[in-house]
Amino acid sequence: MGCTRSALGAHRNHEDLMTNRASDFVDADRLNDRLAQMARLGATAAGGVDRPALSPADGDAQRLMAAWGAPLGLTPSRDPAGNFFLRWAGLHVDAAPVMSGSHLDSQPTGGKFDGVYGVVAALEAVQALIDAGRQPAMPVDIVAWMNEEGSRFAPGMLGSAAFAGARSLADTLAVTDAEGATVADALAALAPVLADIPARPLGGDVHAYIETHIEQGPVLEREGLQVGVVTGIQGKHTYRVTVQGEAAHAGTSTRAERKDALLAATAMVQALAAEIHDAQDCVKFTVGRFDVQPSAPSVVASRVVFSIDLRHPDTETLRTLSDRIEPICAANRGPCAVEVVRLSAADSLTFPQALREHIGRSAAALAIPHRDMPSAAGHDARYLHAICPTAMIFVPSRDGITHNEAEYTAPADLYAGARVLTDVLDRLITSAKTP
Repeated sequence: MGCTRSALGAHRNHEDLMTNRASDFVDADRLNDRLAQMARLGATAAGGVDRPALSPADGDAQRLMAAWGAPLGLTPSRDPAGNFFLRWAGLHVDAAPVMSGSHLDSQPTGGKFDGVYGVVAALEAVQALIDAGRQPAMPVDIVAWMNEEGSRFAPGMLGSAAFAGARSLADTLAVTDAEGATVADALAALAPVLADIPARPLGGDVHAYIETHIEQGPVLEREGLQVGVVTGIQGKHTYRVTVQGEAAHAGTSTRAERKDALLAATAMVQALAAEIHDAQDCVKFTVGRFDVQPSAPSVVASRVVFSIDLRHPDTETLRTLSDRIEPICAANRGPCAVEVVRLSAADSLTFPQALREHIGRSAAALAIPHRDMPSAAGHDARYLHAICPTAMIFVPSRDGITHNEAEYTAPADLYAGARVLTDVLDRLITSAKTP
């Protein structure tokens, strides 16, 4: 009860008007209600969310954001890569915007907060700033990046990578999902639903980018803290491995004759897991997708495609381990052929100290317990970091559970993160200086 505007005063009280601290205008009830409304779009029976990138539910989420922004005078737009924006006009309309947001797409059995919290919190922050009577020196863009999760189109973070110039638009539009539909196909399918949202060019200068996100780990909750000041993001390399064998009868083909793609693929996975293992448990090696063809009980597998997600906080170590993947796969292919394709290679990064200090000072001024911490997961902030000053704010995840329908963050923590974000944005929009 203590974290809500209903408890703090549903309307601006005398203290609000005296202090005029922008974060005092954050409305926790409104924030939680909007998150609940978003969770209905793609809701699963188990209480989670299945909202693939560029799906009808994703289109509905963008329309809902536009509807929320309209009474505030926020202008919606979409770029050629499918990124969605809501703009709060600044005094200098042609200035590089301050950006804040995250993503609206989810994992197939995702939770209610991953990504979407950052988008809705950015809207709440802008509304609080408007209610506080602020007028930004430059435009402010609330953004929802296309396909951050990578669950429909691989790799993830396609929209932010295209915006930042790390991936060409042509390559982005050509990426296919499991059914063979391209990003271009999915955008065309959504076009009638989003026809009234104007187009904007891809990319452009950005003054600063702040992304608020659930931690997706147990540290903040375990230490009784409400905010994490993210120091940087550990590196991540992703691969698609295709093992080509030959279909054969399970009862008549001999072992010597077989080109069993499944046995070869599992040998590769086991060898990779053994050789990449480290005693300190810093390496994160994951095979999250494993597709077998023809996937019939009495047929030797003819083709297997599997994914590799490799992460490590040290860039040199990550690159060294990454270089071992192709030779290990080749050494364990047996009579089959193997193709190893690197889909992405993002090294570790550190966010600029000035923005991190802004976040820490804002949390301290609000008496919100916080700490510095790295991000073990990847985020769109990775690509924005290459083109503008970038930072991230974390809030706790109960039991560290994420990419799961049981994902949960307490309303008090959601409120705390939104308040810190609001005051950080307030610092940025009142100064034309580079943060």
